[in-house]
Amino acid sequence: MRRYGLPRRSFSICLLYCLLVTFAPPVSADSPVIQIGSRRELFVDDYLIAQRKGVTLQLHHPVPREVALVHDAPWEGTGCGYHSVFFDGKKYRMYYKAWQLDVLQGKLRTNRHPLYCCYAESPDGIHWTKPKLGIHEFEGSRDNNIVLVSGKMGPLDIDAGHPAVFLDDRPGVPPEARFKAVVRSRGAHGLAVLQSPDGLHFQPLTPAPILGKRGAFDSQNLAFWDPNIGKYRAYWRYFTRGTTTKEKWQPSGVRAIRTAVSDDLVHWSQFADLQYEDSPPEHLYTNQIKPYYRAPHLLIGFPTRYVDRGWTRSTEALPQLKERRLRASSVRRYGTAITEALFMTSRDGVRFHRWNEAFLRPGIERPGTWQYGQQYVAWHVVETRSALPGAPNELSLYATERYWHGPGTVLRRYTLRLDGFVSAHAPAVPGELVTRPLVFKGTELHLNFSTSAAGAIQVELQDESGKPLPGFELSACDVVFGDTIDRTVTWRGSSDVGALAGKPVRLRFRLKDADLYAFQFTGSEH
Repeated sequence: MRRYGLPRRSFSICLLYCLLVTFAPPVSADSPVIQIGSRRELFVDDYLIAQRKGVTLQLHHPVPREVALVHDAPWEGTGCGYHSVFFDGKKYRMYYKAWQLDVLQGKLRTNRHPLYCCYAESPDGIHWTKPKLGIHEFEGSRDNNIVLVSGKMGPLDIDAGHPAVFLDDRPGVPPEARFKAVVRSRGAHGLAVLQSPDGLHFQPLTPAPILGKRGAFDSQNLAFWDPNIGKYRAYWRYFTRGTTTKEKWQPSGVRAIRTAVSDDLVHWSQFADLQYEDSPPEHLYTNQIKPYYRAPHLLIGFPTRYVDRGWTRSTEALPQLKERRLRASSVRRYGTAITEALFMTSRDGVRFHRWNEAFLRPGIERPGTWQYGQQYVAWHVVETRSALPGAPNELSLYATERYWHGPGTVLRRYTLRLDGFVSAHAPAVPGELVTRPLVFKGTELHLNFSTSAAGAIQVELQDESGKPLPGFELSACDVVFGDTIDRTVTWRGSSDVGALAGKPVRLRFRLKDADLYAFQFTGSEH
């Protein structure tokens, strides 16, 4: 044994490990069968997983890019936020709150101008402009990008500074209602729903606010069409009852999220408070939930976590202490609170798997960071081209910086690979993951993955009891390596799995120094 540089005992241990990772342990035969059809499945939760050994689900983090937009116009300011971003088939659209916040002599001043909802657009999701719309007047001029003004709109009294705007995907939606906006009501408590044919000129969808007194609504409250249930979903801000923590009694409770469904955006039912698996009670501001467009059966959200650790040595060491103390002279938490973005996902709209580690941290310390109002993620991700020539498209998301600083808030773009939120990850020591029984449609298995040059992925197809299927054993799988969003798996050169379509199968993945983000069966069955 010494000729391989290993003592006999170490060689025995290595041999035992190889046997363990080469032969999958038995799996439960009574696992429920999951119908996945030809949809793309991401490893953003453990719903599909029966067992894993040496494999972890690893949260990935967006890469900071350029500043997409600076909110420095006279009708904008340091309090801008609550961005909605989407692609309408022709161009990228962005809507956001325009607000100016000042602290003067220990008093918070917010009335430099009314709360507005403004609009920006882009041909590529990277370069953004603020068109002169000529719709609303500001200081005697209509040369601005204001689309909504706080105040009376027909029978409603709206707060334009809490907007969530979306393209309505409901089948059969009339042209005059193609775009929808959800804003807070300034009159009767609740939310106002608006509609528009062009995304610029809005009118009330209904004469009265919706959802009544079922929430606090002091955040970005949103709604969208969910094709999985054939109904609209809404998610909004509320406060739980006062709770006792190790630190103190919190009389106003915890900032939390509530949901309901509707056929028409007017009448709502199935009210529920969001539930989380293995997550502690934490203050959540915005929720940013929406179906992921590449796998719309998965709802993903980027809630803002609010943390106030008070005045400590580390708080005082954070950037711009002078400005921090000035904000705290109005309300202490404005100087001591910090915000960042989390990641969560759901398959039913109520029960969420929330990652307790930050998805988007405040980042390296620099001016405009580590403060209240930073890293509010825009609603929602969009697909954009990569800056690397020849590379596939990637996901862009946008987050705020410089809240209450300088001439105005800025919005920075971040990127992730497609489907790149979470991966099934194994280090250089191989690991394995086995799925629950799945029924698929298609003739080929495609993977979104990344390996090192020495890494590898292999896939075995098993029957419902965990027995390898002839011709699809792990030993027959051609080793996969590289870094791509779409690679077809082959067994001894053949990719055809059509004979197994419609039958319960398990997938056994063997990973070495690899990240597996998603898989999908595609193609027509025989």
